[in-house]
Amino acid sequence: MMNRIYTNWVYGGFLAGLLILLLMPLLTIGWPTQLKLFYLTLPIYMLHQYEEWDDDRFRTFLNNHLGRGKNLLTHKAGFVINIFGVWGVIAASLYLAFYVNPGFGLIAIYLILVNAFVHILAAFILRSYNPGLITAIVLFIPLGLYTLYQENFGSDRVFQYLGIAVAILIHVGIMGHLLRRRKQLGSTSE
Repeated sequence: MMNRIYTNWVYGGFLAGLLILLLMPLLTIGWPTQLKLFYLTLPIYMLHQYEEWDDDRFRTFLNNHLGRGKNLLTHKAGFVINIFGVWGVIAASLYLAFYVNPGFGLIAIYLILVNAFVHILAAFILRSYNPGLITAIVLFIPLGLYTLYQENFGSDRVFQYLGIAVAILIHVGIMGHLLRRRKQLGSTSE
């Protein structure tokens, strides 16, 4: 059963993302604008993940380009990264922003901006489309930049640095996992 979930999580996420967007006016009534913008990062990310992961496109893309055809990114790893490293991190940042300090919401904002940067950088290096590129440009960049501009978080640099650091560490952790897997798989085939 878990293998089916590891393989097909993105479809439930896509539908949940649409539902979360539809319910936003009811769930966020009375919230300040900045919290509403932070809230948007989760359903927007879920729509982005559909572009990436539908028909196993992102995993296949990474395995072909970075893994040279080897299974660097497994279905289980993709599930764990996206459910805990994306949905979980965004949910935690939203709770912290709501109950502790709104600045914690910048973790979610920088998560989408760093991800967009990675997609754009990959497209530039490879001179081709990569799964997730379109929604990164069309959804992530406008939401992220608008939130930073609208809410003017420049005065509280601690949360700026925290958001950037968490987002970068998540992406570095993913890359570290992939490079370790490539080394393991390379040494087992020789």
